[in-house]
Amino acid sequence: MNRKILFVILAYLLNIPSIHLFGQVSSADSLNLTNQKDIVDYYRKVFVKEFTIQKDSCKNHSLKPFYTPMIYPGYALVTGGLIGFVSNLSFYTHHGKDAKISTILTDNVYTQYSQSINAIRSNIWLNHEKYNLLGDWRYYKFPTNTFGLGSKTTLNDANAIDYSLLRVYEVAMKQVTKNILVGVGYNLDYHFNISEVKNPIIENTDFNKYGFTKSSVSSGITLNFQFDNRLNSNNPQAGSYANLQIRDNLKILGSNNNWQSAILDMRHYIPLSVKSGNRLALWSYNVLTLGGNPPYLDLPSTGWDTFNNTARGYVEGRFQGTNLLYFEAEFRFNLMRSGFLGGVIFSNASTLTEYTSHKFERINPALGVGLRIKVNKYSNTNVAIDFSKGTGGSGGFSFGLNEMF
Repeated sequence: MNRKILFVILAYLLNIPSIHLFGQVSSADSLNLTNQKDIVDYYRKVFVKEFTIQKDSCKNHSLKPFYTPMIYPGYALVTGGLIGFVSNLSFYTHHGKDAKISTILTDNVYTQYSQSINAIRSNIWLNHEKYNLLGDWRYYKFPTNTFGLGSKTTLNDANAIDYSLLRVYEVAMKQVTKNILVGVGYNLDYHFNISEVKNPIIENTDFNKYGFTKSSVSSGITLNFQFDNRLNSNNPQAGSYANLQIRDNLKILGSNNNWQSAILDMRHYIPLSVKSGNRLALWSYNVLTLGGNPPYLDLPSTGWDTFNNTARGYVEGRFQGTNLLYFEAEFRFNLMRSGFLGGVIFSNASTLTEYTSHKFERINPALGVGLRIKVNKYSNTNVAIDFSKGTGGSGGFSFGLNEMF
């Protein structure tokens, strides 16, 4: 297979031709695009001897929707190897330099461990960014492991379980002032066909102690408060983000029981050098059970944030409990002046309350390094390849698009 064919295949897999249509360029949030290069620029340099630099079509803010399908391979600790199909429907709802792009993303993934993951996520802006509609719909068939409750469990505590998940999350947000939005929503988590294969060395698993059931329903309303002054959430260069969601699950809405929780997600980005583009990214993600008893599979757990990125170095669901505190710091730097190649060094730490004492008794850290390959300089989108190492023998590679937070 010659080099040209390899580049064509890679360009298709990474969705490069269509991604250039989507991103909104802002000089305040990106490096000088004149000096930036992505994989399309290198493709043109190698294989297209003469070409005219095209005007960035994303500046036109065309209201015509762009639809792009993509087939891709990947890998994650919880799934092993995977093959997926993703489609992206992107559009603007008005013209203007301040217009934000709306997206509807679909994912269909089948994994090495016979897991089926299907999701539709939407982010739609209306009435000149005065309203924001957020959706997260999922259907999983998900054989995996649970390790029990608390931060003191080991890999030997792994207990095979299998379940199906139907998730429906919808939030409607309204701007109250610049960068601040408030909204209400509805969350449904329905786990069914739950089964477990007991670990022979464990007489009574935490799942059974907590209350094993073959199905569970959590259905509730949410109150949402958000601050976001980032200009590009794909790969923020500066700014801050904070989101507080309070969830009230109610029997009257179909829940098995009444319980309440809160999620506080905070992120801050510190530019270290305008010339180099190097920066420090900080992330705190915290989930607290405010009252009642959530079903076992709805308890706070590492790796189960919106995009499954917390606690790199550990498999998803490695630590679980009634309350979760999490912090991560990442140094992001360029390996090439063009920004085509970059790297990251990161460290994270998580702690969850123990099942018996209900106290935070142990912190589980992880360290890692990663490579970044720029696939789209307009949206500042990277391919992320990370290797991370946790405690107790945990660790491995992960692959994805965009920065982890």
